[in-house]
Parts: sequence; structure tokens; C-alpha cells
Amino acid sequence: MRILLADDHDLVRDTITLFLQSEGIEDVSTAETLPDALKAARSQSFDLVLLDYNMPGMNGLDGIARMKEAMNGGLVAILSGTATPAIATDAIKAGAVGFVPKTMSARAMISAIRLMASGEVFLPISFQQQASERRVANLTERETEVLRALCDGKSNKEIARDLNLQEVTIKLHVKTLCRKLDARNRTQAAMIARDRRLI
Repeated sequence: MRILLADDHDLVRDTITLFLQSEGIEDVSTAETLPDALKAARSQSFDLVLLDYNMPGMNGLDGIARMKEAMNGGLVAILSGTATPAIATDAIKAGAVGFVPKTMSARAMISAIRLMASGEVFLPISFQQQASERRVANLTERETEVLRALCDGKSNKEIARDLNLQEVTIKLHVKTLCRKLDARNRTQAAMIARDRRLI
């Protein structure tokens, strides 16, 4: 199995490389940025590429499409220590075969990597549960984006600018969120979202 690990933190790269090699996956290449990873993927063949969500050049989830193109549709997964379940779900929708939290144990990470390299999709159970809770609350993707912004303390005007929408549209989304979450106001909606781990 040939793995390409792209992460801008030396310690993360070295540690995960050691994990993989200790489990018999000796052919591990590394890169520090997305451009470096793309260059490697164009010149070599890999069974799976692991991309750090926050490294230079990623531009959010855009790096997934760029890497898949460089690999002619090969298998790409996201690695992150901070991304939310919503981002993990978006990564799968964007074509990733999985999402691997850096907080996973070595053994669990190896199992996830082997699963993804075989073409199966991997998402941590805890993330799947939170996604299920969002469905129970019956929130749309747009409502989830607005809710995430509310939790970040953004004003309607800021949210409208970030999402390229009219401010009146954001007000309607906030009103709908309050109704769906049984919240009296935007602050309580954000508190409920955090308590239920909806974002």
C-alpha cells in the first residue's frame, strides 16, 4: 500500500508515518503543502492521499477536487484536529473517501486508513451521530451554516456577507432556526446548538 500524507506540522507527519510503518505500511511519502502534494501525486501513484484540512493551499475543501484531478480520480481523505462534523460531512460530499480526526488512537487510525484505501468511506461514529441529530432537528445545510455563524457571534449583516445572501434572508433563516430549535432568540439558539452538538 502506498500512502501520501500531506500536513504542514512536522510532528504530525512524523508520528503518523511511524504509526503506518509500525503496522507494515512502509511506503509512505509526505508533503508539507497542497502544491507539494499535488506535485507528488502527478509523478507517483498512491493508494490513498491524506490531506490536512488546514494546511497551506487547501482553501477549505477545494483541495479535495484538485487532488482527485491530479490523481485521475484516486482516493483522497481529509485529516484534521479541529474540523467540525458538518465539515467532515461536506468533505464526503466533495468526494473524499473519509475524514480522520488527529485525536484518533494509532490503532483506530490504521484501521480507518486500511478501510479507505480499499475504497470504503470512513466517518467517525461520533460524527455520524451528530449528523443524525442535525437531521432530527430537520435543519437544512443553509440553516446549519447560519447556525454555525450564530455560534461564532456574527451579526446578520456579517452572515449575509459571508454567505453572499441578502440580510433579510438571514433574518428569515434565524427566525426559522429559533422555531425549529424551540429557542426564544438567536443567543438561545446558539446555546441549544452547542448543547446538542448540532454544529
